Amino acid sequence: MNRKKKIFTKLKAKDKRANAKLHKSNKPAYISKAEREKLEQQENTASQE
Repeated sequence: MNRKKKIFTKLKAKDKRANAKLHKSNKPAYISKAEREKLEQQENTASQE
């Protein structure tokens, strides 16, 4: 019984990891503060012209 349980839990964990890779997060990618400032400056120069 113990061996059967170990095998089952390993397979279950493997399936869980595979399933997690299929469903990506909807969270937006992180943009650093410096990068946001750079994008804002580019946006400002484009709108002034």
